Amino acid sequence: MTDWPQTLALAGAGKMGGAMLRGWLDGGLKAAGVVVVEPHPSPELLGLQAERGFALNPRTPAPAQALVLAVKPQALAEAAPSLQGLAGPQTLVISVIAGKTIADLAGRFQSPRAFVRVMPNTPAAVGRGAAAGAANGQVSATQRGWTEKLMRAVGVFEWVEDEALIDAVTALSGSGPAYAFALVEAMARAGEAVGLPADLSMRLARATVEGAGELMAREPQVPAAVLRQNVTSPGGTTAAALGVLQAADGLDALLARAVRAARERARELSG
Repeated sequence: MTDWPQTLALAGAGKMGGAMLRGWLDGGLKAAGVVVVEPHPSPELLGLQAERGFALNPRTPAPAQALVLAVKPQALAEAAPSLQGLAGPQTLVISVIAGKTIADLAGRFQSPRAFVRVMPNTPAAVGRGAAAGAANGQVSATQRGWTEKLMRAVGVFEWVEDEALIDAVTALSGSGPAYAFALVEAMARAGEAVGLPADLSMRLARATVEGAGELMAREPQVPAAVLRQNVTSPGGTTAAALGVLQAADGLDALLARAVRAARERARELSG
């Protein structure tokens, strides 16, 4: 079993960074080896620090085995110079910063050679994230193991060999929670359109999507297509609805356009 890095620095402990930190500590990462740099610590972070005892904003930081960058993209240029002390030649830099390429990151840090770019998503906050990452050629097998350990502590993690695919990951799973939330909204409006009270329609739509997600989580070996077929009786109500959703201009085509648009925007942001 892969060990945790003995020392880890986290730069940026907002919603995403803070959620990952809690997941790591709950999963067994030793707080004594953790340093957090967060200029504006939230009450939640201060409470976690008091509870677990990791270092927060130390004056003289030392290089860590792993440095996780979770600052906002627009704050990276200002933050990078102050983070140099956390990153030595043997440090693995893991970035969860949207739109920043490995080449961009390598140009901002003087010492490290090993970089991993990861695109997580917001359900990491409840340990149900979906993320994928790309590594440069300097990342060792041990460092790959650290990355997997850290990211799988807050959800599912997969590797992609081509960093260019991170834009596609961003478009699918990075932005994907918004698609699911939009589906709930659309279902609720559709329920209203056939006569349901608005509040009831929203409760039913929300519970339906939550339940379907939980069913998939509890039966991970069952393909989504089979789960769909299991609730579709020939000639029944579900089949009638799927006839609309699976039309040539239906859900597949709509989502394909949406994901393509998100990928193109991710490419623009990546430069």
